[in-house]
Amino acid sequence: MTEIRSLQNPRLKALRKLHTKRGRAQSGHFLAEGEDLVATAKAAGRRAVEGYRASGTEIGGRGFLDVEAATLADVSSLGSGTRVIGVGAVIRSARAFGASCVALGPGCADPHSPKAVRASMGAIFAVELARAGEPGDLPGRLIALSADAREALRGPLAAAGGEVTLLVGAEREGLPADVVAACESHARIPIAGDSLNAAMAATVALYEMTRDEGAPVGNRSSRVPAS
Repeated sequence: MTEIRSLQNPRLKALRKLHTKRGRAQSGHFLAEGEDLVATAKAAGRRAVEGYRASGTEIGGRGFLDVEAATLADVSSLGSGTRVIGVGAVIRSARAFGASCVALGPGCADPHSPKAVRASMGAIFAVELARAGEPGDLPGRLIALSADAREALRGPLAAAGGEVTLLVGAEREGLPADVVAACESHARIPIAGDSLNAAMAATVALYEMTRDEGAPVGNRSSRVPAS
């Protein structure tokens, strides 16, 4: 199969138009980017009108067109700020639910990038930020949020006494195995679908951990590492 290499290719030009509301309205199509979304669409019985993938991969199977990786990256919106926005959203939720600090793990997106600051809606100025290289750097009882955990996250765990640190991993990879193993507790959020993004998971978990506490929200003591 022929590989697409030029950004001037008519197909890629059409794809770029789908990044705009006007382009989507005119074509009646929208973009679903990333192998997870491709697999989810297929499982839901939604067939792609057209499919493109980086050359050398098998994403999408037969019928998907190969595009030179660098060229596809110029057309795609993947990696253009999603994690950065997520960090800002976590900081905003930490502020809303009274977390004392957001500790950023190795490889975490920059919380001071313009998109993250905007997503925090000012919480960046009110929530303490810290860096944590490993679980041992974190205070209190460590609770790993993991989709594979046996126990569901229920009730005000922070009321058990002392500080609590909630660990939330990246959306797709989750927490590293060694980090999960270093935590005293493991919990999952019961959901009907496949997953939540990291910022939404942190928000739901913070609400669940604090919803029945008698203390005012501002007096709650919890930390939310994001990786």
